[in-house]
Amino acid sequence: MDFLSVNRTLMIATYLFLGFFIANHTITGATKPIGVCNGRIADNLPSEQDVVSFYTMNGIGKMRIYDPNQATLQALRGTNIELILGVPNGDLQSLTTSSTANNWVQNNIVAFSPAVNFRYIAVGNEVEPSDPASQYVLPAMQNIYNALVSTNLGGEIKVSTSVSASLLAQSYPPSAGSFGATSSTYMTPIVSFLATTGAPLLVNVYPYFAYIGDPQNIRLDFALFTAQGTVFQDGALAYQNLFDAIVDAFYSALEAAGGANVEIVVSETGWPSTGEAAATVDNASTYYKNLINHVNDGTPKKPGKAMETYLFSIFDEDQKGPAETERHFGLFSPDKQPKYNNISFS
Repeated sequence: MDFLSVNRTLMIATYLFLGFFIANHTITGATKPIGVCNGRIADNLPSEQDVVSFYTMNGIGKMRIYDPNQATLQALRGTNIELILGVPNGDLQSLTTSSTANNWVQNNIVAFSPAVNFRYIAVGNEVEPSDPASQYVLPAMQNIYNALVSTNLGGEIKVSTSVSASLLAQSYPPSAGSFGATSSTYMTPIVSFLATTGAPLLVNVYPYFAYIGDPQNIRLDFALFTAQGTVFQDGALAYQNLFDAIVDAFYSALEAAGGANVEIVVSETGWPSTGEAAATVDNASTYYKNLINHVNDGTPKKPGKAMETYLFSIFDEDQKGPAETERHFGLFSPDKQPKYNNISFS
């Protein structure tokens, strides 16, 4: 073998090794798995096209929307922005009919794919077990999944639902996290569906609400990622922030429900800038910056596993409520002015 042949062989081997390494390792400085929710409960927001352009301009590569807004879907064509597409709670019952689910998938996904980069379908948002709509969540998920499979999209687009921490009957310590009797009846079949189809559970994680609900026992620095050192020990696992504790409590609950292989995507998290105690620009800025810097680290239960996380929300929404804080979760004002300095989404 001549010198050039040896060099060529070495180069090929090197490329193969690098490809294997990149596929199997987290690289320091890698792009953070951060998205931003695009809520539109307001009367003063930019147009859908302007919003999508704003995402691109700010290097935001992931978006969550809460309904199949046709103007937003049109604007997303060709952008490669990864999308969580929501099914409104009010539409769940109709989607328990397979023909309706097939039409929904045809009109809102097939009509835009592959030009729109659909990642997850969130079938319902924060539906409680006591809500009459809870009986429709799993059948709607199954019908939408089957419709995706019939169009050869079942492997690319995962079907899930978005839940809140209120489903946890126990969250402390995280290793004891569980859904409890009432929530288990609702969640266990859903967890089984997610495990079977390889979909993650979408979880809305709000340390802010946990803190204001129990400020006597939850430290503000624990909620803001600013605690120095371990705040509490859970067996061999040390916890320094509340975000990790909530996520790991859900992982424990999933394990107890038979979903040890089900991953978690944080489908909402945020901190308001005004409205109630601890809702300040400084606290919100601290939370967002520290969270963005943290997501690649994983949690004590899943160290080193980057957490796909969606910040809530891109703009303040002036028609939300009833709490004043609900109108002030935006990263930007509706006129596109940043509320916080030096926040990078990548």
